[in-house]
Amino acid sequence: MAGNPQFDNQLFALVDQARGVENFFDGVFNFLARRTDFYTGNSTDYAKNIVLKAFEKHGEVAKQKAEAERKEREEKEKRAAERRAAEKAKQEEPSGIKELTDEEAEVLQKQLDAEKVEKEAAKTVPATTSKEENGDEEEEEEDKGKLKPNDGNGCDLANYRWTQTLEEVEITIPFKVDFALKSKDIVVEFGKKTLKVGLKKEPSVIDGELNKEIKTGGATWTLDGATKTVVVTLEKQDGMTWWNRLVTSDPEINTKKVQPANSKLSDLDGETRAMVEKMMYDQRQKEMGLPTSEEKKKQDMLKKFMEQHPEMDFSQVKMQ
Repeated sequence: MAGNPQFDNQLFALVDQARGVENFFDGVFNFLARRTDFYTGNSTDYAKNIVLKAFEKHGEVAKQKAEAERKEREEKEKRAAERRAAEKAKQEEPSGIKELTDEEAEVLQKQLDAEKVEKEAAKTVPATTSKEENGDEEEEEEDKGKLKPNDGNGCDLANYRWTQTLEEVEITIPFKVDFALKSKDIVVEFGKKTLKVGLKKEPSVIDGELNKEIKTGGATWTLDGATKTVVVTLEKQDGMTWWNRLVTSDPEINTKKVQPANSKLSDLDGETRAMVEKMMYDQRQKEMGLPTSEEKKKQDMLKKFMEQHPEMDFSQVKMQ
């Protein structure tokens, strides 16, 4: 057991239940006295030596740890003081070029790289957006008659309101009833492409086929008893598409007028982030006249095949 962290949780629990280290040790030695021959099996000095040996051994470890933490803290404070001094000197310097230390240069480069990546990600994340900046341009023929999205990129309807992000849809349904609304009064049923919401023994407010498929495991609903409002949250199966309506019986919105929030690369899930990074890489490669990731993959496969079959004539093969 000595030095083994696997017992930490149990020991923490025991110290907590004993309400302090003193009571914990009192309980330990009480147990040894009642249930073992710790005091009577050997001499008293032997028993004391066991306790003191363990105390001194781990006391030394604790001192070394505290010393290491102190040095690390002092080092951090020293680096912070150096940064503050450098920033102060920079602010006081009216003009001219200031030479940065290696550490300052590395921090500055990381900040610039992060800002560049976020700007490129905001431009690259696939989303259907409005072509016009102020909405004054004439609508295309296919978009005439479609509703303009509300401030949540969804639609405000007579009996409910829905909003969306690329990943989720949120539906707000207020119920105008003259009694205290409870969860047991609500009916909410999720399907892969169906949704039903309403009150028991009453016509459903929503009952139809969803515009797109959802992840049923990610669908939830809550009731705000004070406002008698039900909020349903749906997780889109395809997290890269704007819905033009909630259910197929709803009027369509013009998704070209959707105004998505500014996206940061760090906000994306792993799969989406990987796809965006690949798109950004391919875009940079094209700008430099270099092969994209797919083209490079094909070239590597062809090169490997050529190496495995030297007897074949590849003189007419073009590497694209």
